[in-house]
Amino acid sequence: MAAILVPMSDTRPIGVFDSGVGGLTVLQQLHSLLPSERLTYLADLAHFPYGPRYQHEVRDFALRIIDHLVGLDTKLVVVACNTATAAALGAARERFDVPIVGVIAPGAQAAVDATENGRVAVISTEGTRASQEYVHAIKEANPGVGVLGLAVPDLVDIVESGEADGPRAAAILGSVVDEITGWGADTLVLGCTHYPLLRATLDRVLDGRHLTVIDSAETTATRVARILAVNRLGAGDGAREVLERLAQLAETLEPRLVELSIVSSDELAVSTLFERMRHEVVARHSLVRSHLQVGAWTRT
Repeated sequence: MAAILVPMSDTRPIGVFDSGVGGLTVLQQLHSLLPSERLTYLADLAHFPYGPRYQHEVRDFALRIIDHLVGLDTKLVVVACNTATAAALGAARERFDVPIVGVIAPGAQAAVDATENGRVAVISTEGTRASQEYVHAIKEANPGVGVLGLAVPDLVDIVESGEADGPRAAAILGSVVDEITGWGADTLVLGCTHYPLLRATLDRVLDGRHLTVIDSAETTATRVARILAVNRLGAGDGAREVLERLAQLAETLEPRLVELSIVSSDELAVSTLFERMRHEVVARHSLVRSHLQVGAWTRT
């Protein structure tokens, strides 16, 4: 393999967080597209799930987590949760100097680019649906696109319980797909980072029906890659051409280590989530305990 000359390198980690395992879909896509990057993932199991919580609560959780990740000298933070993106992205960008990427805008733009009949459906948690952020983002990209938003909060619990391939998931997705196709949508946005873990079940439920499915994890990773390239923040890829070549060579390059942090007082939950990441190369995992006061963080 030919050597790659790199004009500059920023080896600081990328911070990624969610309330549970859903953000691992974003982590996987980042690891696949940017194999040279160090990744730090934080799962806020202490406050899971975010979906049914008030927006001001989620905003407070998210801002404190971002402050924690920035304190670890991250060069970019990914809010790998649609509910937290809707609640906190604007405030976070005002407060912190590091680039902060959410998962809503990339998915919305991809949906607008994909739809052929101008009808896009979005399934999400109740918090994301109530925020109307997907509607705003899609309409900002193309005001002529119609949007059907559906809250399907039970799917998050199904994924977290490891039942993504089970009959309960299939029954719920079947009802959702019937409503979406009945409305006439040709494009579906998976508006929660847990939902890509249901993709195999969704494909079975579709059973040949035409519906373009947008995975916000993939689109978010692509946006992160672009931001790193434009701002020369890549780990050994100071130019866009180098970044693209690294992505092409992902399978032959030695992967970097992933650090996992978990916010929880539940040791069993920590062990369970760690097992869910066996496919990743985890450098170390730590328990970040939160006290009863919101956001009182200590490292252990």
